[in-house]
Amino acid sequence: EVRLEESGGGSVQVGGSLRLSCKGSGFTFASTTMTWVRQVAGKGLERVSSIKPDSNLIYYKDSVKGRFTTSRDNTKNTLYLQMNRLKTEDTAVYYCATSWLPVRDDGQWYTTSDTHWGQGTQVTVSP
Repeated sequence: EVRLEESGGGSVQVGGSLRLSCKGSGFTFASTTMTWVRQVAGKGLERVSSIKPDSNLIYYKDSVKGRFTTSRDNTKNTLYLQMNRLKTEDTAVYYCATSWLPVRDDGQWYTTSDTHWGQGTQVTVSP
């Protein structure tokens, strides 16, 4: 069974930092592209960052470029998202997911056999 468990969320003030982690199990993490997805309350899912298995290709949403850094440790089956200079608009539930494009254009999850996601972790950025 594929399991993804996010951690590291919390409440910070504008300009602060948080580091999210995602521990994977039940699949070959080292050969799986991983993605961070977030959902603002009342809105659809949006893709934040994706990383290829060997970290040779990383995608970032424009609004987080230069502030967020995605990395992975395949020896620990763990994905990371370092978030710096946080803004109020970064407030959301953050999920880790498998695949390069786990989210459809309409903000819903792709429900394919290759797409899995965790329970999410809340990030709240206050003024």
